[in-house]
Amino acid sequence: MLRFPAYSSLKPLKSLVSIALTVGALLGAAHSQAQQVLRVSAIPDEAPTELQRKFKPLGDYLEQKLGMKVEFVPVTDYAASVEGLINKKLEMVWFGGFTFVQAKVRSNNQVVPLVQRAEDEKFRSVFITTDKNINKLEDLKGKTFTFGSESSTSGHLMPRSFLLAAKVNPDTDMKRIAFSGAHDATVAAVAGGKVDAGALNISVWEKLVNEKKVDPTQVRVFYTTPGYYDYNWTVRADMNPVIRQKLTDAFLALDKNTPQGKEILELQRASKFIPTKAENYTAIEAAARNAGLLK
Repeated sequence: MLRFPAYSSLKPLKSLVSIALTVGALLGAAHSQAQQVLRVSAIPDEAPTELQRKFKPLGDYLEQKLGMKVEFVPVTDYAASVEGLINKKLEMVWFGGFTFVQAKVRSNNQVVPLVQRAEDEKFRSVFITTDKNINKLEDLKGKTFTFGSESSTSGHLMPRSFLLAAKVNPDTDMKRIAFSGAHDATVAAVAGGKVDAGALNISVWEKLVNEKKVDPTQVRVFYTTPGYYDYNWTVRADMNPVIRQKLTDAFLALDKNTPQGKEILELQRASKFIPTKAENYTAIEAAARNAGLLK
């Protein structure tokens, strides 16, 4: 005959099972936390290898500050950076002002800009040429011209806005317009004689000049725009508030007087990072709607 233990004798066994389950759950949670990854990307406004090089020290720094893995996920174009964030394939993206506005509109305000470089409060674009007869925006009528990416703030939207203000419609007044896809590609197109002129962001222009990758006596700046708000690091609105605050604090803590801070800030072409907010980009949104680039 089978004999079952009395109910009271099962209590220790049930307690042990309960403890084992609790420990298992805790270990599972710890493992899940350890496996958590912050997926980060950036608009491809420069060559992919350059973006990876710029991000590596920053990624290592953020891993230290967050206590979690930080992975850089390259994207093929500007639109992919927007879609990646709003479709929850990315947690944080380095946007230009226009791509931030696109993400804001596409997500119904479900993205949050965290920080920007101090330089992004008054960012500028430059117009470049090798043609001695081009000295002002009006001289571009009848010429060939290249922007950067169609979704670029400093390589398309704002240059187009300033051209329109100067009564130059790129679509009707120029002989031909093109889109190079990236700022460094714009310089290459102008330097190589593929187009008469082009526009790009001043930060990339100055970097290329400093690195002697372009000869400013051959390719020259003939117009620099007034300042406007541009780049920022943006996250999804549903990000864990603790992680969001840690990210913000990490960026704000970068100090050019420390070896690590100096390396990161120089690669990001920043003197420091400062807080930002969506309201800073209302002028960008207005310019995009006025130019017919945002429906």
